[in-house]
Amino acid sequence: MVENQWRIEFPRLVAAAHAILRDPSAAEQVAQDAFVAALEQWPSGGVPDRPGAWLMTVTRRMAVSQIRRNVDLDSKYERIAEEAAWREDIPMGDLADGHIDDDILRLTFVCCHPSLGRDARVALTLRLLGGLTTQEIARAQLVPSATAGQRIARAKRTIRDAGLAFENPTRDEQIDRLPAVLEVIYLIFNEGYAGTSGEGWTRPDLAGEAMRLGRMLVHLLPTAAEAHGLLALMELNASRFRARAGADGPVLLEDQDRMLWDRLLIRRGLDALATATRFGGGPYTHQAAIAACHARALTLEATDWPQIAQLYDSYLERHPGPVAELNRGIAHWKAYGTAAAREIIVPLLSDPRLANYPYLPAALADIETADGNTAAATALLRQAIAMTHNGADKTIVTRKLQALERTAPGQDGPVDGSPPEPPSRSTREKE
Repeated sequence: MVENQWRIEFPRLVAAAHAILRDPSAAEQVAQDAFVAALEQWPSGGVPDRPGAWLMTVTRRMAVSQIRRNVDLDSKYERIAEEAAWREDIPMGDLADGHIDDDILRLTFVCCHPSLGRDARVALTLRLLGGLTTQEIARAQLVPSATAGQRIARAKRTIRDAGLAFENPTRDEQIDRLPAVLEVIYLIFNEGYAGTSGEGWTRPDLAGEAMRLGRMLVHLLPTAAEAHGLLALMELNASRFRARAGADGPVLLEDQDRMLWDRLLIRRGLDALATATRFGGGPYTHQAAIAACHARALTLEATDWPQIAQLYDSYLERHPGPVAELNRGIAHWKAYGTAAAREIIVPLLSDPRLANYPYLPAALADIETADGNTAAATALLRQAIAMTHNGADKTIVTRKLQALERTAPGQDGPVDGSPPEPPSRSTREKE
């Protein structure tokens, strides 16, 4: 029970505590202390009817108590008490004047302050608002864990020492910070869509929170093309959630029952894509257009792979990156065959950013399997197994490895797990 509440409530508690304390490290500690209190009190006293409200009340009380201990109460308490008052979620229509009353969205803009470097603000936001561990953040940013930890610590110190106010940024500041805000929301959604670690393949709580923030952004900045583009990308990918898990575990795209795809989310995503395109679009809009090709295909065979390959070619011309290049290679495989895919994917083996990226050997294993190279595919699958940290992903490649070993008896080596699908529009799903 407490673990589920942690996933759901932790970002809200951190945001509420930071609104009072103005210190990211202290806010995170207070939120953690509230969960410690729950672990101590709920087993004996019972789980409250509204556990989220209970945690929020305890968090705010702890934050105010800490302020009382650390500041002069006479001049500060009135302001603190006002900010600590309970707030219900604000209706979206109230965002039209540019005022941000949602604590989480406001903290996202604070974490994306220009005084923080790009990597630091992404890492900090993933930690405070995504609730990701340092190891998960390191994998999301393709860096060692120590590097991710240093980024988070430096960002917290910068916000605390500079006294960055937990305030509503001006409209100009919102626009300036929007690319960074979109990036961190995108990464939070990715972690919800295909987790980098743990036993579950998805974290719907994270993906849902990312979409909520995305919807608030398009109300806050209704003419920002990329806010609509990101929302389209998230909703089109989220439409497949129900089809991605079956009785026997994770279900890959090619095996999904498309009747389970959420048609409402698809319609909303396509509408958001049309709006983004009308306003000019950008990289998220471009990725959403790729996701739309899958969403429009009622069967796997109806997928327009040449169009997807062309969209990737265009995207990579303006936004080069190793993960997108891997996706491009997969698209070219589906559209033009394995030789075309090899020309794109094999050079990625020498890219140090993908040295521990399990989706690369997993994708190459599929290509070797398609070409009948069972021994090479088996070796690549075992390599991918050693890299992955997600239990559900291990299930997928375990099946592939077992199937290959059944067709090629005498192969040496144990079957002990498997990595995830290669990346997707959201970063990971092989499409």
